[in-house]
Order: sequence, then structure tokens, then C-alpha cells
Amino acid sequence: MNWEGFYLITFLVGFLLSAVAFLAGAVHMPHFGHGHHVPGHGMRGLKAGRAALSPFNFATVSAFLAWFGGTGYLLERFSTIWIYLGLFIAMMSGLGGASIIFWILAKLMAQETPLDPADYDMIGVLGKVASPIKPGGTGELIYSRAGSRRASPARSEDGVEICRDTEVIVTRFEKGIAYVRRWDEMAGEKQ
Repeated sequence: MNWEGFYLITFLVGFLLSAVAFLAGAVHMPHFGHGHHVPGHGMRGLKAGRAALSPFNFATVSAFLAWFGGTGYLLERFSTIWIYLGLFIAMMSGLGGASIIFWILAKLMAQETPLDPADYDMIGVLGKVASPIKPGGTGELIYSRAGSRRASPARSEDGVEICRDTEVIVTRFEKGIAYVRRWDEMAGEKQ
């Protein structure tokens, strides 16, 4: 095998690995692409509750192979450059391509925050009744979570009527319905 064949195979391997990862991520295939992750794979450790991205991950390695192979093939095929200088230029091109991909991934991961199940627990949430809860019926609860206003169907925990604009607290959450009690009852200020 000559250098031209080596570069061409390297380019094809890098390009095909990138294409497989992209397509697998687009159709959400398990164990490929984004969204699925083998613990510790491509990660260097934890940094303030976040996984740190390793420069040696699947995306950067496949980008290196594609850029290295593509540049090396073009130099070997269409120029009369010295073979070791061509190898050096191809390696620098591969490092440049991998660096660009690493920079993009680092920017994307900087926006991620770890999910905390406690942030999504409905028990103890304070809100207001938007639609009155009739005895034994269902109304609507408006509450604030993660900086946005949200709504949920609500029923009275003890089956009594709860008027509109009454502050309530969620005591349990089952099958998408919040069971609530008046806040003043829970605070010990019974009317």
C-alpha cells in the first residue's frame, strides 16, 4: 500500500464514522450519536457537577481521521511535495479539524446543566388555583418552576371546594394530577 491509498482509507474511515454518528443521532439509535452515553466514555472527570469533555472523544478522533486523510490524499495525489512534509501538513490539518470540533462541543456542553430530580418533584409546590376546584372535581393549578409559569390539573386532597386565586400546596401527585390543600390550612391558620 502506498501513501495515497493510506490517506484515502484514513479519510473514508473518518468520514464514514462521522456519518454513522450523525445519522444514528438523527434517528436516536441507542449507543450511537448524541443522547446516549457510556459512563466515562469520552469524559475525563467531574467539574463542578458536570462531566468534563475529553479532547480524545469519538467526534474529535473521527474529525482528525477525515481531515488528516483528506489533506494527505490531496497533497499526495495533486502535488509534488516531499512525503514527510506532506505527512506533517496532513497531521496539522487533522489537528485543526479535530480542534474545531472540540471547540464546538465544548461550547455546546458549557450550556448544559445537570438535571436534579428534586427540581421536578411536585410535592411541596406552592401555587394558585386558576380554575375553581369543585367538591370531588378537578380544577387547575398555576405554579412557577425553573423560571417559567406552568399549569397542572388539580384536585382537593380532602374533597372540599377550593375557590379561584386561593394559594394551595401540593401534597401528592398521581397520574398527572396534583392533590392540593389550602396553604393557610397547612400553615396552621384555619379559617
